[in-house]
Amino acid sequence: MRFGMSATEVVDYMLTALFTAAAVRALRQGVLTRTRACRSRVDHLLHAAMALAMAVMPWSWGRALPELPQSVFFAAAALWFPLTAVNSGQERQLSATAKRLPYAVGMAAMTWMSYRAAGHSHQTMAEGVPTAHQAMHLSHSMGESKADSVVTGVFALYLLTCSLRSLTRGMPALRATTETADNSTSLKSACDRFWDGATAMGTVVMLLMPH
Repeated sequence: MRFGMSATEVVDYMLTALFTAAAVRALRQGVLTRTRACRSRVDHLLHAAMALAMAVMPWSWGRALPELPQSVFFAAAALWFPLTAVNSGQERQLSATAKRLPYAVGMAAMTWMSYRAAGHSHQTMAEGVPTAHQAMHLSHSMGESKADSVVTGVFALYLLTCSLRSLTRGMPALRATTETADNSTSLKSACDRFWDGATAMGTVVMLLMPH
């Protein structure tokens, strides 16, 4: 890391550090977890893949990765979470799906960022369109830009809400939980909520920052 960096570069380094740590944690959980549930292992490995992709996204060499395979992969990952919710009665099914929805939206946001990156590359390649078509191309681009802003805003708002909920949930009960016998479970739950909230917040920053 060099001195005299811009504010954007500082944020990029912070995001890379955050998502690299999140990827290592998710990969460790996916590989070393003792649970026999295949779904849990796949969940962790998908989180690791997303975090790694997010860690390199701010940098030019990271954006050199092919966007289409990323979009397909993360779109499938977005479907994985709601489709693999526990199926044991309608009420239980809805509750299980709701718990996994933030992860699905996070994967969908990653799909959207990959799609936007592919669109930006296509636009850069098409900068030399003939003069007769420039006005039509500009009008079409402005319409797409407004739609892009709406979709990005929806993703950012939802993930920001999830992040704040994860980071602040249970705060009034912290003193009480230290007096309970099941401190290890409480600590693990608090750690999981922290990482869920931190990565969701990082995703919001990635969505809103120009890269």
